[in-house]
Amino acid sequence: MINIMLVCNAGMSTSMLMNKMIEAAKQQGIEATIWAIPDAKLNEEWKKADVILLGPQVSYLQARVDTITGGSVPVKPIPMLDYGRMNGPGVLAMAMEMKK
Repeated sequence: MINIMLVCNAGMSTSMLMNKMIEAAKQQGIEATIWAIPDAKLNEEWKKADVILLGPQVSYLQARVDTITGGSVPVKPIPMLDYGRMNGPGVLAMAMEMKK
């Protein structure tokens, strides 16, 4: 089981990527909870996550997220190419690798 939180500004395109990741997890038999939040909800949501992925548009938040989590949760920006292509399987694989 893995809990993957996606962080973005408003959530429209990140929600589309989230759905692609959920679909990929089901196809691969991976038990995952994947959800997207606006950065304003970070303080209340981060403790539920095993991995935090930042949308490219909020990648500048990485240092802030590391401070909030105290480094207890791996944080990475989603590569622009994967984000633009809505590469659910690729971003899911990245999250799985981060949890190891």
